[in-house]
Amino acid sequence: MTRTTDDHVVEDSARGRIVTDAPLSRPVPVALRYDADFTPATVRFVFPGGIEWSFPRALLETGLHGPARRGDIGVWPCGRVQTVVEFHGVDGVAVVQFDTTALMRFLGHTYAATASRTTR
Repeated sequence: MTRTTDDHVVEDSARGRIVTDAPLSRPVPVALRYDADFTPATVRFVFPGGIEWSFPRALLETGLHGPARRGDIGVWPCGRVQTVVEFHGVDGVAVVQFDTTALMRFLGHTYAATASRTTR
């Protein structure tokens, strides 16, 4: 689901799976956010409890096709239909797996928002 408050703000929802060494992974809802006016080169992933990670949109795009890392964030494809995003924080590491199509759809929405911003 995509929600926009205007033509240059995007909020998509995605379901990630937290990957652990336990036999089963846990699903987690994630809000994927982008604001072309506020931070045009940055995407934000917001987890339950208000935990938010911001990182370059280019890192997400690159990581869909091959391993990419910048600072505390790593992104890489996992098979043909999944993408892994790894978040390193003071409390440890969170590894979250997403359907690649959800992330690609979100990126498409961010580029459309950027285009609408430049054509106003």
